[in-house]
Amino acid sequence: MTTSTTSRCALLRWQFDLTWSLFEYHLERLEPGDFLWEPAAHCWTVRRDADGAWVPDWAETEPDPVPVPTIGWLSWHIGWWWSVTIDHAEGRRPRERTEVIWPGDGKAVIDWLRGLRTAWTAVLERLTEEDLDAIAPFPWDRDPEHTVAHMAAWVNAELMKNATEIGQLRLLRAASAA
Repeated sequence: MTTSTTSRCALLRWQFDLTWSLFEYHLERLEPGDFLWEPAAHCWTVRRDADGAWVPDWAETEPDPVPVPTIGWLSWHIGWWWSVTIDHAEGRRPRERTEVIWPGDGKAVIDWLRGLRTAWTAVLERLTEEDLDAIAPFPWDRDPEHTVAHMAAWVNAELMKNATEIGQLRLLRAASAA
């Protein structure tokens, strides 16, 4: 019997590629009207401010009940946490939440997310097994209990969760229009 060992780096990359392929299924099928469709009266979305920039609904303390997000809000949320994670991983000053601007158009959003995928893939490709053991700079603020391996696994899990939410909203909108 032969046994093979898969490195943590290879496993994290495999998990990410699997997650992305599931997300891509929905990205390819999104319609422009999907992004700002409000599935409930109590929801969070992105709105234009007085200067025309897209601004996400936000509260410093999570409301109860939690608002149902739109696909627009979820795509901004992915862009926010992923941009900040990449900033940390690349040793750059992380952007503030308010510095992450939603592109505001279906194709632009999809291109933005695909660009983040490319940037994250570059991070994953340069990580070594030793890098994975370092203390994570984000999202646990250098808590010694969490490593860069935890951070990479968190990105994969967070993306899977958000991709599922976007997929479900896309399917609900399509079903409600039928």
